[in-house]
Amino acid sequence: MSDAVKPDHPDADLVLETDLVLEYDLDAAPAKVWRAVTIPALRERWLPDSDLVGAEPESSIVGEEVRYRLRDSEPPFRESYVIFRIEPNEAGGTRVRIIQQACDDRAKLPQAANANCCLMRAA
Repeated sequence: MSDAVKPDHPDADLVLETDLVLEYDLDAAPAKVWRAVTIPALRERWLPDSDLVGAEPESSIVGEEVRYRLRDSEPPFRESYVIFRIEPNEAGGTRVRIIQQACDDRAKLPQAANANCCLMRAA
């Protein structure tokens, strides 16, 4: 996990209508919540490695945001991102936004093979 890697797609800060967004205010300090979402032994209790494409985050901004890639356990094994955004709240605790975004499945679809090579003409 790198310290200040920006999310890899250009719309990282954009929340779409199709995204699932949950927001919670917690009594815990932001540093404690950050550890809970980034330390594998702690994260494993509520977000197991078996639900992730890889145990390491796709990207993170230390203390603010971490992004993991999820994979469904049943066919068609769709993938999505889960993003945890952490910030202090007015009460001295932490506001956590959990955002789940679908991955672009169109990029994985096979491409049509109707322009593979040269054009053949009848004589």
